[in-house]
Amino acid sequence: MTIPPTPSPRPESAALGGLLAEEPAETLRGYYRQMALIRAFESRAAEMYQRAKVGGYCHLNVGEEATVVGLMAALESRDYLFATYRDHGYALARGLEPGRVMAELFGKATGVSGGRGGSMHLFDRKLHLLGGYGIVGGQIPPATGAALALTYRGSPGPGAQAVMCVLGDGSTNIGAFHESLNLAGLWHLPIVYVIVNNGLGMGTPVEKAAAEPDLYKRGCSYRIPGERVDGDDVLAVRDAARAALSRARTERQPGLIEAVCQRLRGHSVVDPDKYRSRDEVARLRALDPVPAFRRRLVDAGILDDKAAQHIDEQAEAQIDAAVDFADASPDPSADQLFDYVYATAVANAPHQLPGDPVIALSLGQP
Repeated sequence: MTIPPTPSPRPESAALGGLLAEEPAETLRGYYRQMALIRAFESRAAEMYQRAKVGGYCHLNVGEEATVVGLMAALESRDYLFATYRDHGYALARGLEPGRVMAELFGKATGVSGGRGGSMHLFDRKLHLLGGYGIVGGQIPPATGAALALTYRGSPGPGAQAVMCVLGDGSTNIGAFHESLNLAGLWHLPIVYVIVNNGLGMGTPVEKAAAEPDLYKRGCSYRIPGERVDGDDVLAVRDAARAALSRARTERQPGLIEAVCQRLRGHSVVDPDKYRSRDEVARLRALDPVPAFRRRLVDAGILDDKAAQHIDEQAEAQIDAAVDFADASPDPSADQLFDYVYATAVANAPHQLPGDPVIALSLGQP
């Protein structure tokens, strides 16, 4: 099966060409550090999955690093983030320790969700990262609800909080997407929905699933302005997200961004990706945003090859340490199995393990 080309028209990437000189060099180097760290983490996460260190599902941001870093660069620390199940890169760029993220993938007690969430459910209340969600589009209604809650907390203005809700292209076909956008438009909620369009909903091309494949247009029914950006251009993504977030804060104008990028692996670690032709795979690999950004920075004199190599090696060393930390971390203890089943205490809630000798004794069992 040959996947059709990326939806056209794809935005031209002007920022990385003419605007590099207008950006602080250290800012650009910082973006590359984050992209390199995410790539190193995801590569090692795939390896750890294959070595049975990681259980359950595992979805990678490989190929989407520029989109991830650009979005997180636009988000203020006071803002709230809701992500998809492809959430590792967002957690890292939001500021979570790689060791704690890797420990969560390993199901360890030191993980960001105490080993209870795994790959798809990264969470940190202090950093306002309110999930990874395992259900397609499951994050859209609660993100919209969070934006509604913000309207009760204060007035619009430059210092107000906003919500960013990241979703995949496949989520735009579910009812919750349209219901949420309708409410956001109707109630003027401070939220920006970001569609990460990597061209495929699992193995189905966008053109085969959406009667309107220009996904940024889908907000027009709700009077929500939409914009398509080049997801391989970290600066274009950042600037579009900043502008949309600014409108959300000051005008209570919800926004919709479609970031067009690609994933360079299958839908998940176990997906052999057989639905793409060799030519298509080669075309996508040629667009790989990490080496492309590195090359542009070197060409612009912002990095040299030695400095770029040092950043890559630092990223690998950080992930080596993250794996060591996860390996050495304890598993959650069995007596914690029923913790957090309910948010508050509930009468007669289960609190003992099957096979517990105390339970067996109380039931008169040997």
